[in-house]
Amino acid sequence: CRTGHCFQGAYYKTFVPSENVDCPCGERLQTREHSLRECPRYDAFRDKLRDASHNIVLSEILGTPRGIEALSGFLRKSGAFTKTGEPRAPRAAPVPELEPEDYGGWEVEGGDEEEE
Repeated sequence: CRTGHCFQGAYYKTFVPSENVDCPCGERLQTREHSLRECPRYDAFRDKLRDASHNIVLSEILGTPRGIEALSGFLRKSGAFTKTGEPRAPRAAPVPELEPEDYGGWEVEGGDEEEE
């Protein structure tokens, strides 16, 4: 988001011209400023940004520690700047794979076990 390299129409216009550049809300060119300040898709999440900058001034949001912290919360909750524009589902905790207790050797080609 800060560098401009993201899943946005303004980036696609220059670097991936085969991609759509419009915003799903109907705006002709999806830009960083539009997503952060105006897009109705993210209205419910802008309170985090306004805590750092009442008028969502981009230099304050992108250039101060308080703004970057607010931006991080906004991005995590809103899903803005992701490929789908939707929040990601929480990751499930990894489950270790269990091996059968009676497994006593290494498998070799052909499916037979090799004894140590």
